[in-house]
Amino acid sequence: MKKFAFAVIGGVLGGAVLTTQVAGPLIAQETERKTSVYEQLDLFGDIFERIRAQYVEEVDEGALIEAAIDGMLTSLDPHSSYLSPDDAADMRVQTRGSFGGLGIEVTQEEGFVKVVSPIDDTPADAAGVEAGDFITHVDGESVLGLTLDEAVEMMRGPVGSEIIITLVREGVDDPFDISIIRDTIKLTAVRTRTEGESVVLRVTTFNDQTYPNLEDGLNEQVEEAGGIDSVNGFILDLRNNPGGLLTQAIKVSDAFLDAGEIVSTRGRDPSDGERSNATPGDLAQGKPIVVLINGGSASASEIVAGALQDHRRAIVVGTKSFGKGSVQTVMPLRGDGAMRLTTARYYTPSGRSIQALGVSPDIVVAQPPRQPDAAAEEDEAEAARQRSEADLRGSLDNDSISEDERQIILDEQAAAEDAAKLRDEDFQLAYAIDLLKGLSAIESAAE
Repeated sequence: MKKFAFAVIGGVLGGAVLTTQVAGPLIAQETERKTSVYEQLDLFGDIFERIRAQYVEEVDEGALIEAAIDGMLTSLDPHSSYLSPDDAADMRVQTRGSFGGLGIEVTQEEGFVKVVSPIDDTPADAAGVEAGDFITHVDGESVLGLTLDEAVEMMRGPVGSEIIITLVREGVDDPFDISIIRDTIKLTAVRTRTEGESVVLRVTTFNDQTYPNLEDGLNEQVEEAGGIDSVNGFILDLRNNPGGLLTQAIKVSDAFLDAGEIVSTRGRDPSDGERSNATPGDLAQGKPIVVLINGGSASASEIVAGALQDHRRAIVVGTKSFGKGSVQTVMPLRGDGAMRLTTARYYTPSGRSIQALGVSPDIVVAQPPRQPDAAAEEDEAEAARQRSEADLRGSLDNDSISEDERQIILDEQAAAEDAAKLRDEDFQLAYAIDLLKGLSAIESAAE
């Protein structure tokens, strides 16, 4: 018994000696690191005083400090930044769905402002701004070397005023200018309509109104169609959706999932990780879902697409998404300002991070470039020249079918012609509708 007790005490003492030997250098390193930080803060104070006292013109001290804070944050990544009291107020308004501006979501890449996506039915969208465009000049002034916030500030102005932005676009040889009239941007988070037997849910942004709009719009379309049995499936259109509130992305994903993980976030400290799970209930009542994405689908859009894809609840169609897999936390600061800081990465249910990689569609379908007007007119003329047996003088009538059967055939032909027109207007959406028709036919055959 004595030998055992001695061994235990010896082990503890040995551990204590070892801890002391290791902790000594660690404490010294920590002290040295803190000293270095304090020296750098003293250097910052010295530079600030010299600027204030010796710069060629009198400076705004508050603006100088805000610029230093913003520079510190923007050096971390493209999404961290300082929000002045005015910017913080604008951000709060945007999440509620109405604000003034051009109607584009932007990021920064290689010193230039890059368009993540234009927002539906906004001045930028109407002017022809496209996802992936680079903005090089605003009213003739270069944005190269400016922070993202500074470039955005250049694009702000009174509602009704004109702005000229210079764009560089892939596939276009030379930069070109676009004139845009600033307007109040009123976001309709979700627009719903029915194409044939398919319900289209166009989600343009993730703000406070997204899930309520989605639920109301979906139920309204199903009711107008005559019930869920009259619907062959749903198309969740997330193209050019730049994202928004994480909470809304979770709610939209949950709307179509009965159980399982939706998304997880992992920060610097493993204990800060969070996991969101689906609750019972499926607004689509098990009907097939196709999700449409493209290079303008970012952040919250990618959470929804990734969750539905990983659970095999939806088929994802389109092109690779933007690849913004980081989470920003907005932290209020004294003086009504705020700090937007990247605090975590998010992961889809399968554990994949889409940061810089994006969500890859199950079926890659690119949107063809818009057809030139001359070519479109030629196609219309060709269609007009096409004739059928029924157009011939004296052709025989088809008396082997009833009038009701004839009407059904004519309705089907009209639906097919409408689908063909839609392919010219929106090939990706038309593909999704055709896909739902095929899935519905397979299900019907299996019953």
